[in-house]
Amino acid sequence: MIKRLPTSFAPAERDPIDQECELHQKLAREPLLRPLLNSFPGPALIMNQHRQAVLVNDKLASLVNMPASELLGLRTGEMLDCIRWRLEPWGCGTSAFCRTCGAVRAILNSHQGDAPDAQDCRILCDGNGGPAALDLRVWATPITIAGERLTVFALQDITAENRRAVLERLFFHDILNTADGLRAIFETWPDDLTGGDARQTRQMAASLVDELLEGIQSARDLTAAERGELQVTFQPVDADGLLSGLCAIYQRHSVAQGKTIAPAIVSGPAFVQSNEALLRRVIGNLIKNALEASSPGQTVTVSFHNDGQPIFSVHNESVVSEDIKRQLFQRSFSTKPGIGRGTGTYSVKLLTERYLRGSVEFCSPAPEGGTVFSIRLGAPAALTPPSSHPVNI
Repeated sequence: MIKRLPTSFAPAERDPIDQECELHQKLAREPLLRPLLNSFPGPALIMNQHRQAVLVNDKLASLVNMPASELLGLRTGEMLDCIRWRLEPWGCGTSAFCRTCGAVRAILNSHQGDAPDAQDCRILCDGNGGPAALDLRVWATPITIAGERLTVFALQDITAENRRAVLERLFFHDILNTADGLRAIFETWPDDLTGGDARQTRQMAASLVDELLEGIQSARDLTAAERGELQVTFQPVDADGLLSGLCAIYQRHSVAQGKTIAPAIVSGPAFVQSNEALLRRVIGNLIKNALEASSPGQTVTVSFHNDGQPIFSVHNESVVSEDIKRQLFQRSFSTKPGIGRGTGTYSVKLLTERYLRGSVEFCSPAPEGGTVFSIRLGAPAALTPPSSHPVNI
């Protein structure tokens, strides 16, 4: 009986490199195979039954900036430098996170059904200075060539398509709905409104304006951050004042209806060196996500602790499922229904790790129950170099 290597998802076994090279040479002798592979409109490869590349086209080698010969024997996540492939000793496809990977699922489905399969795939890659996200559409097609059972695997980058869907959702749905609510307030505002009613109506209008600005500024910052166009400066930031202001703003937010944000908890020196605008954006995203995950009657708690390592934390009473945990920081993944959502936790990770020089962590269930997201700030050094079209923050 053959002993299988341990894996949390796809089979871990691999062919040795000499066997890979032999198969590569065998395929290279097929006169039409390489021209056919290079005729694909995007990156493509042929892989063996262990999901290892045996022949790649020029577009794939260009995408990953590696010679085609160095890609032999690698799996797709290893070529693209997915942050998950090193989690297990046997590489791409073998970690628990790979259970939600569209690329691995498409390959396995094509093997099991002996038929083509297509999936959308979100990959978070190790980029220079921080995470980089790829949204892909992939196709896996089983074929037999020269007596070998193989898979043709093709990729299409749909990052721009998904980014456009996010912006369309933001501007054509979320911001439009908020603007309609704001217009309704002013259209029904009586001329003789005074006292407590006037104060309450002004607060409602102010909260809707805050939501409008938040949506527009978040989209601007995320787009600039992904392009590497943010220039950030660091200065002293009062964590106490920052959190108190955010708690007040989000308590008036529409997602906070029926829910409570507790007064901010601050311990240790309250001033940190950071960029206040981005820090406000990151923590605001975490508060909003916590409110969306909470049920009516539940409480969100925001805190700051500084014993030499500044840590901002946001706690809510809900628990994140294992399936959602594995996808939380992926671009275009969302726990909420609807097309064009899913940049909240991804933008938190991008802005924190690439621009604030910190790290993002989460625990669910937390020791006190529920879920806690934490931002650990690092030294404000080695900032992203200026670009030709900077957006100053």
